[in-house]
Amino acid sequence: MRLNEGVEWALHSCLLMAWVGDQQPVPTAKLAAAFELPPAYLNKQLQALARAGIVTSTPGPKGGFQLARQPQEITLMDVLSAIEGPEDAFRCQEIRQRGVGASASEASFAEPCVIAAAMRTAELAWRRALSAQTLADIRADTDRSAPQAAEMMRGWYATH
Repeated sequence: MRLNEGVEWALHSCLLMAWVGDQQPVPTAKLAAAFELPPAYLNKQLQALARAGIVTSTPGPKGGFQLARQPQEITLMDVLSAIEGPEDAFRCQEIRQRGVGASASEASFAEPCVIAAAMRTAELAWRRALSAQTLADIRADTDRSAPQAAEMMRGWYATH
């Protein structure tokens, strides 16, 4: 499965907002510059997060984005759904009913496709795992594995 790169951009932007955006909105231009991303495309991802209630948008010269909820209330699944949408990753097209299967009776297909069921089970497990991890968990893991990251980002943000 390949996710839209906007998911990564949105998650990193949310993490940066968690580190520096407590008091003021973070401008799109600064978020984009921090990761060397195209501002217009990043803004589309941030707008999707705003529509989903993950961030708030403040217009104007001192505007930008802030987390709308506390980091412990934002799951990775929330961000993924905001960027990718709610659709299932696997979409069964019932190809078993074509070709060789086209001449089979309808009763032959009364049971759900076993492949579709297996894929759905796997996707549900993946979605549950993403729903169980919050932005606060990611921030804590980053603070443990790269303790300088938060301070580096805050320092960069203050000087740019």
